[in-house]
Amino acid sequence: MNVIAERATRAPAGARVRKRSPFWRRVRKAPFYLLIAVIFIYAVFPFYWAIRSAFTPDGELFKTPVQYFPVHATLTNFREVLSSGEFQDALMNSTIVAGSVVVVAVAVGALAAYALGRFNFRGRSVTLYVMLSMTTFPQIAILGALYTMINRFGIYNDLKALILSYMIFTLPFTVWVLTSFMRALPKDLEEAAYIDGASPFQVFYKVMLPLVAPGLVTTGLLAFIAAWNEFLYALSFTQTPDKRTVPVAIVEFTAKSGSAFQIPWGQVMAATVIVTVPLIVLTLVLQRRILAGLTAGAVKG
Repeated sequence: MNVIAERATRAPAGARVRKRSPFWRRVRKAPFYLLIAVIFIYAVFPFYWAIRSAFTPDGELFKTPVQYFPVHATLTNFREVLSSGEFQDALMNSTIVAGSVVVVAVAVGALAAYALGRFNFRGRSVTLYVMLSMTTFPQIAILGALYTMINRFGIYNDLKALILSYMIFTLPFTVWVLTSFMRALPKDLEEAAYIDGASPFQVFYKVMLPLVAPGLVTTGLLAFIAAWNEFLYALSFTQTPDKRTVPVAIVEFTAKSGSAFQIPWGQVMAATVIVTVPLIVLTLVLQRRILAGLTAGAVKG
């Protein structure tokens, strides 16, 4: 009986040792790491395939069996894309449009957020929810009305048309997020600035703006990405190649091939990599402020 009792007391202790050992901890976390690996591969593989195709000669793109690494890597596709005058114009147009959208959205959005977040007036909540509802409309729903308005303004086939149309969706989101930041700031800072003799505008740009810098970075970057990648309005409101942006310019590579069986996939993938790398670099450089901005906007709002 004593031997049986001793074994019964030892068994749970051995189980506890196994649970606490590093090996068993790794075994228990193996499904979690496997899930993370699957999600990572699923998310990164399309971009990896674009890079692989960009460095692969056209004659080896469709070889079987599939080659996951370019055997004869080349920069020909990048040279052909970058030497294209129309693609260079598209890069410049996208930079102008996206940069203008960011500047206007952040400037106007910050002023509107300061008014909505720091001052009490009748209809403030209604105004906020109306702006938020604007972000729920699909782009195609207002395409016809925007086309008519742009024609009446005489800015069809002009970069101003793209800036105006992109602001319809980026500005409400910018105001909504920055309003959450403005509301979260303590009133003592504002009152202390007024006591020191600061004007309302000085309080805005000397006190409030530095404190909401994470929100400005987050909304600015999201507005830049949305304007840089937008395709529907860029295709609908521009006509000549010198007014195209990069998403439309990439599609033009397939249109110029002249045949559905001779699509220059290498050049298309090279152009895709060229226009995607700046967004990745900006996100990596500003990731701390972006994380702080998203967290603060979600928690403090």
